[in-house]
Amino acid sequence: MGTLGACRQEVGTPGQTEETPFVGESAGESTSITDLIANLKDSRNKEIIVVAHRGDWRNAPENSLQAIENCITMGVDMVEIDIRETKDGQLILMHDETVDRTTTGTGKVADLTWAYLQTLYLRDGIGHKTPHQIPTLKEALQLCKGNILVNLDKSYPIFDKCFNVIEETGTQEQVVIKGAIPYDRVKEEFGPYLDKVFFMPIIRLHEPHAKDIVDTYLDSLQPVAFEFTVPQDTLKMIEYFDDIRARGSSVWVNALWPRHNGGHDDEKAAMDPTVYDWFLDNHIDMIQTDRPKLLLEYLRDKNRHK
Repeated sequence: MGTLGACRQEVGTPGQTEETPFVGESAGESTSITDLIANLKDSRNKEIIVVAHRGDWRNAPENSLQAIENCITMGVDMVEIDIRETKDGQLILMHDETVDRTTTGTGKVADLTWAYLQTLYLRDGIGHKTPHQIPTLKEALQLCKGNILVNLDKSYPIFDKCFNVIEETGTQEQVVIKGAIPYDRVKEEFGPYLDKVFFMPIIRLHEPHAKDIVDTYLDSLQPVAFEFTVPQDTLKMIEYFDDIRARGSSVWVNALWPRHNGGHDDEKAAMDPTVYDWFLDNHIDMIQTDRPKLLLEYLRDKNRHK
């Protein structure tokens, strides 16, 4: 296993601490992890947080260490990764229930052992085998420590196990765990963790009680952010985004596919980057994207990102 994304003994950035700034390849200024955390906690400023979906998957296998490393180099603020648990309890990075699409193996993650998964290689976006292998959550967090914020998707069912790894790696201030779960259930199931980790509710804006769910969270927890699914850009709830930010929580909307953003998506932005103005005009300060380089360049040109 010769490359960063494949070689476990090279995980992390030697000599780099939480206070060490990194400089993105295309970044205009150096940004420290302290700055990134401060921005995450500040819903009222004008700095947009760019989140790379499954890492820089256009230039490395999705959910690979190399995909994360590319984001760090690029100056992305946060990387989104997907977490699943193997048959023998190892937490790994994998989006699908099975390994069929993204690796050289087959089978459900929950039915496979870590020993077997270590024999597999990740495939790239068009299905070709690469030298990269499946990372563990611990390896990913060790790489991210002091370098980039992290969003753990598909982590809610294994919230407590993920937290153990977060605590072990000392990345509590860098990690956001999320779930489409009402506040009362989150409090019942994971109450002791809620003052130790950032939790972000996922809200489907078209559902009838979306505003009530948001208000309950704001009154009871004041989460660091809400992730909103916005299937139509005419939904009245969009007008509430500036109030949510004024009350102390950031607003996250995905640029990935039209169903997340009322048609203001990355692929349209690739043809005309002014598509991203919709996010800025509607007080959205966290954007998850499949085109992090494009979005970073556009925001920097608008003086909305360092």
